[in-house]
Amino acid sequence: MLVHPNFDPVALDLGFMKIHWYGIMYLVAFAQFVILGRLRLRLPHIAALGWTKEHIDDMLFYGVLGVVLGGRLGEVIFYQPNYFFHHPLEIFMVWKGGMSFHGGFLGVLIAMSLWARQAKMPLVHVYDFIAPLVPLGYAAGRFGNFINHELPGRAAAADFPWAMQWPDVPYPVHPSPIYQALVDGILLFVIVWIFARKSRPALAVGALFVMLYGCARFFTEYFRTPDYEVSFIGMTISAGQMLSLPMIVVGAVLLVMAYAGKFTPAKSSPAPVKSNNKPNKHKK
Repeated sequence: MLVHPNFDPVALDLGFMKIHWYGIMYLVAFAQFVILGRLRLRLPHIAALGWTKEHIDDMLFYGVLGVVLGGRLGEVIFYQPNYFFHHPLEIFMVWKGGMSFHGGFLGVLIAMSLWARQAKMPLVHVYDFIAPLVPLGYAAGRFGNFINHELPGRAAAADFPWAMQWPDVPYPVHPSPIYQALVDGILLFVIVWIFARKSRPALAVGALFVMLYGCARFFTEYFRTPDYEVSFIGMTISAGQMLSLPMIVVGAVLLVMAYAGKFTPAKSSPAPVKSNNKPNKHKK
């Protein structure tokens, strides 16, 4: 049986402030967004759409706001409304952990729609561009959960090869943050990144990410201690699975519609060329 390293959540104590590993993982997530985004600029079908480094930098600002605000509000609304109702000041203590992916996902969708309008970029192209950049950032967040001793898994047999003794848990558990980092994060990244290397119908990449993340999360939730459970068509599922089901359905529908050509942006008319009406003295 493995033993959790029981990391100190504080990476660096400067006296007047503490730098937490959880915050560092978010910086890693934002850094990989920029690095992978610039790698995508090298793809001919991406370059043909007019993407630039400046677009990535601008999107990052909007994306950070969407992730942080949406992720925290999602945690408050979807998972722990009663707790935060009685401890409202802790809503702002994001360094302690507690960020909902589903909330962050909705926050990013809204933030990117605002950026797309400001940049006059078709929204479907924006979603397709950022979809392959999300999974590794998600994986970084899950490693942050692991360092913070958060999200212990369900009980596991002591002789299970990677059952883990978790801090303050009296029985061995599945290390669910690691499962989710590997499956929902790294594996999903590999699939979506390869798929996105070739030109696809508008919104196909974004739809594939949404559908596959929903499937991956639904699976890995079986190994995570649920925040709470609900009854759905005669079976008991966790809160995370309940929130992932719409992603599976909507993603699948959007993928079919994408291949049917339902989201192809209208081609913009070229800017009119200003003509010089003055006569050309040298023209005969």
